[in-house]
Amino acid sequence: MPRCPICALPNPTGEPCGRCLQKRPAFDHVVCPLRYAYPANALVLGLKYRGGLAFARPLAACLADALEAEPYPDIVIPMPLSPSRLAERGFNQAAELARLAVSAFGLETSTGLVRRNRECAPQASLPWKERARNVRNAFDCDANLQGKSVAVVDDVLTTGATLNELALALKRQGATLVTGWIAARTLPQQ
Repeated sequence: MPRCPICALPNPTGEPCGRCLQKRPAFDHVVCPLRYAYPANALVLGLKYRGGLAFARPLAACLADALEAEPYPDIVIPMPLSPSRLAERGFNQAAELARLAVSAFGLETSTGLVRRNRECAPQASLPWKERARNVRNAFDCDANLQGKSVAVVDDVLTTGATLNELALALKRQGATLVTGWIAARTLPQQ
């Protein structure tokens, strides 16, 4: 299925979509093998909200298959959780996906380069139009990323607001390319 090469939304031509052409996001490219629908959504929900770490394996395997043709980045970063969300969940689902997906390529993940600097409402609880404001300036990065390519791993891409905000923080530190490696993509609301 052809997709926008920037945000991974399906489109008939495989060219950048109108939304990305109108307002280019800070991230450069998204690799996303699954649509956020059954069974992928059941796996994500089981991983994220029921502590089913075994659900990470099939999601990571699909992601790894999609990454085979991708160039290796200099750095792989799982989407960071806030300290309270990490304590509540007991693990970072993006870190689990990253660890499993990139091990096949001999890559490692870097978990300490970026952090959430404040608590945000869960994106899934907000209307799509409020998500960008919710995560604005929510990430800090002190690492020197001058000239580096970075892949950010996450479970779901919906509006792209969280990935965009993290990409802004990474590019402020010198990253030249930010790619989202995302397990599942939510399609726009009709």
